Amino acid sequence: MTSMDWTTDLVTLAQVVMIDIALAGDNAVVVGMAVAGLPPKQKRPAILAGIGAATLIRVGLGAIALKLLAIIGLLLAGGLLLLWVCWRMYRELRHPHHTRERKAKTLREAVLQILLADVSMSLDNVLAVAGAAHDRFWILATGLVLSVALMGLAADLVARLLERYRWIAWVGLGIVLYVAISMIWHGGHEVAAAM
Repeated sequence: MTSMDWTTDLVTLAQVVMIDIALAGDNAVVVGMAVAGLPPKQKRPAILAGIGAATLIRVGLGAIALKLLAIIGLLLAGGLLLLWVCWRMYRELRHPHHTRERKAKTLREAVLQILLADVSMSLDNVLAVAGAAHDRFWILATGLVLSVALMGLAADLVARLLERYRWIAWVGLGIVLYVAISMIWHGGHEVAAAM
């Protein structure tokens, strides 16, 4: 590999990382909200497990991302899945875990919530990164893994802020709901145009 190839690859990798950082902010909010109801000892394991599983799925999706573009209705399905995640988050915010009427969130529930939200919200991220990586799988995988690691750090900060300032959780829910509605809107138009 020549030095020109390495330079091109490094520039491409930098583009991939910037795309990931720009598109992963809403994911960090979801992860932070998912672990906010957990006991302090379970927050970090939930973030690591959820983001670890999400990383594997993202890299797998990235490997087939260009084929995903051809699947009509995928964006709509992801938006509907994210809308369900929003409903679950709304219920948690409305009935905090410290009340007696609801049992505390488990580590498994938090990891599942992170995974479902990340998969549904990551389609735009994965497709943008796959387009920028220009068929270089190592750039795609490196960029996605790095972005997920950065998202995990941001999610930990978001979770701590949510514990202190409950109103931020409602703002976060609004952001996630906006993303879900946007995905449903664009996915619905995509399905209607294909009919």
